[in-house]
Amino acid sequence: MTATQARHSEHTQESTPVLRFEDVVLGFEGVTALNGVSFTVNQGELFAVIGPNGAGKTSIFNVLSGVYRPQRGAVRFGGEDLLGRRPHAIARLGIARTFQNIELFSNLTVLDNLMLGRHHHHPYGVLAAFAWLGKAQRNERANRRAVEEIVDFLELTQWRRFPVGLLPYGVQKRVELGRALASEPKLLLLDEPVAGMNLEETEDMARFILDIRDDLGLPMVMVEHQMGLVMDLADRIMVMDFGKPIRTGTPKDVATDPDVVRAYLGEEHRVVEKP
Repeated sequence: MTATQARHSEHTQESTPVLRFEDVVLGFEGVTALNGVSFTVNQGELFAVIGPNGAGKTSIFNVLSGVYRPQRGAVRFGGEDLLGRRPHAIARLGIARTFQNIELFSNLTVLDNLMLGRHHHHPYGVLAAFAWLGKAQRNERANRRAVEEIVDFLELTQWRRFPVGLLPYGVQKRVELGRALASEPKLLLLDEPVAGMNLEETEDMARFILDIRDDLGLPMVMVEHQMGLVMDLADRIMVMDFGKPIRTGTPKDVATDPDVVRAYLGEEHRVVEKP
């Protein structure tokens, strides 16, 4: 664990959890996707969920986003019960999500895509928007200032007026991250943020994720297959296998756990401690 991770670990251990995911069971026609999954996320913490394909990682995100409703368990965010709420209602509570597959409007510019992330911050009707007077005008200007701050934060200035579909893949992933930030979330869900990226793009994204945690203090839950990235960035990690958590702890704890090694690499690679 790095010195930065150690400081964050001490801070988050003392914090009241902003998210509680408690004994959640989710099944589909006889297939159990989540089997008694529990974890917490603290303020300012980067909490990672890892595991082989089919382990239940995406199901966790879909429960948190309101796409799936589990058969058992409780999910509370900032004192609010999330179960039974629709995705847009959960988004309004302050949970934003990025997607493994880019979900942007390729024909719109970077600025326009980021402005779409501000849709919860438009407290006026269609007529006011068309007239663009008074409250609507002031609000539009405030939203544009907020978007320009994100452009600067994620170093997107040179592409701000480019259609997203013309941009390099890594920059598009950064725009998707920016759109999530534009909603001013209280919790950020990162679904494989570096999937498909080359080394340079991965390093850039890792830097921005750390800036979000360290500069903005925003708690995050990250699903990612790239183990080096997870070990470098995460404060705590939960390892999933066949819908169940097999270990939750610091990167060092997880990396040396024999059950984790077996889940990823097989029994023949089991860690054997020296006497």
